[in-house]
Amino acid sequence: MFGTTKVKLDSDLVAKIKRYADIAGYSSPEEFITHALEKELAKLADAGSEEEIKKRLQGLGYIS
Repeated sequence: MFGTTKVKLDSDLVAKIKRYADIAGYSSPEEFITHALEKELAKLADAGSEEEIKKRLQGLGYIS
């Protein structure tokens, strides 16, 4: 079964998430966030090593 975890987000970011979720037709901001995170994490799923994950994160602009 699914568990839940609370994450604190900046209020400006939450406002953007709510707006984009509504525009895109998601049933809730939580559904939109879950989908967006799943898509981003899928880009790392088949990496064979920690080094490959770091390279991909750099390529995606998450780390420098």
